[in-house]
Amino acid sequence: MPVIQLPSPSGMEFYRLGLPAAYQAPDVSLNRIAFAAAHVVADPISAADPWTEVAIDWDATLAYRRHLWSHGLAVAEAMDTAQRGMGLSWAQALELIQKSVSEASSVKGAVVFSGVGTDHLFPSQDFTLKEVESAYLEQLEVVQKAGSRVILMASRALAMIANDPEDYAKVYESVLRQAEKPVILHWLGEMFDPALAGYWGSSETDIAMDACLQIINANSEKIDGIKISLLSKEAEITMRRQLPERVRMYTGDDFNYAELIAGDDQGYSDALLGIFDAIAPAASAALAYLAVGNLDRFHEIFAPTVPLSQHIFGAPTRFYKTGIVFLAWLNGHQTHFTMVGGQESARSTLHLVELFRLADQAGLLIDPEMACSRMKAWLVTRGVG
Repeated sequence: MPVIQLPSPSGMEFYRLGLPAAYQAPDVSLNRIAFAAAHVVADPISAADPWTEVAIDWDATLAYRRHLWSHGLAVAEAMDTAQRGMGLSWAQALELIQKSVSEASSVKGAVVFSGVGTDHLFPSQDFTLKEVESAYLEQLEVVQKAGSRVILMASRALAMIANDPEDYAKVYESVLRQAEKPVILHWLGEMFDPALAGYWGSSETDIAMDACLQIINANSEKIDGIKISLLSKEAEITMRRQLPERVRMYTGDDFNYAELIAGDDQGYSDALLGIFDAIAPAASAALAYLAVGNLDRFHEIFAPTVPLSQHIFGAPTRFYKTGIVFLAWLNGHQTHFTMVGGQESARSTLHLVELFRLADQAGLLIDPEMACSRMKAWLVTRGVG
């Protein structure tokens, strides 16, 4: 296996790569719903200034969705993993949704749910609740018209102006009435987006959860499930046990997903995870073993992916997209490590070096020779080697 010199806090050291994992998973229908929140691939040779304009490599972006579908995963489109609100505008998100839905139509069994939010509103303290509601409805209409199911994203504008849980209830209930099919709600924690602090009307998790549950209970026929991204298994389990019977909990916990998906004697979580973008082969295999009742193999496959995920989603968590794209590049899914908004610079050299090690130790570098070659080339651009 190839050997590479890698920097560490104490200097350069030799590192020998291991073999990629061979899962040999059973070919079965899954007993958990599993979404991967998918990233976008930037166009590396566009003349667009990445800080002010967005250029997307559509062929590579759509090819990555086909990769996710090939592993039996549904695609959560135009979410925060696609840099929604961190480089990707609403106009570009809508184009992404339309192209993804069209691509899915040619793939048997492909599923797409897409993010509906209010991110086309210009940041301001002067919004009214009616304007936020109208912004949600505008996006809802065009996403449904595109043929996608809906994920109702958290709104920075609503977080900015809402005074109490009742304000959230007014907006959400109005929007949910216009949903043609049950939607997935998304509670995105402030570690992912500081602008969403105090969502549902309180900075106290228990109080915020109660407010959210009231909305769900009052509108359960319009809600397929809720994804919570708080990186707290305790909070997720507490909320999961209080959901109406037919409303699903989709784990958004990139630290504790294995335990939450496996569940307990009172229930389990389905999955809607950014990390599944990066670990699709492992996720698919683990879920297949879970479906046939082989819990030991399920945990055996997921166990080495958890330290990798915890590293990728480490604080500041909102920069996790950099690690997701870096791993996609190492594995040959794109020809470059360039991101929308120039976000390839959001993580340090040592952070990405450790990601490389952890991905290798999880058996997730599918072609170690190629990954090693790309890592060496990238390190030169960082002044190493």
